[in-house]
Amino acid sequence: MPTDPLPDWVPVRRRAIGDNVRAARTAAGLTQEGLAGRAGLDRKTVNRLEQGVNSPLLDHLLVIADALGVPLSDLVREGPPAPGSP
Repeated sequence: MPTDPLPDWVPVRRRAIGDNVRAARTAAGLTQEGLAGRAGLDRKTVNRLEQGVNSPLLDHLLVIADALGVPLSDLVREGPPAPGSP
């Protein structure tokens, strides 16, 4: 179980994952609604994930990566995007 409260770096990292999802989505030319439809999720779920509001479920990240045609590692990577990545 995670500690309560969470370490300060956890929400920062969660927002970074949301930023990666947003970057991959926009590189694919999709709206949040378009990505949600492809992934079988609600648009609000995509929005909350991109905003880093809630901790994303692994299952959601997996279907989003599949819907975007990118490896899961692209969505959870740390640091700047790798050369040639969306």
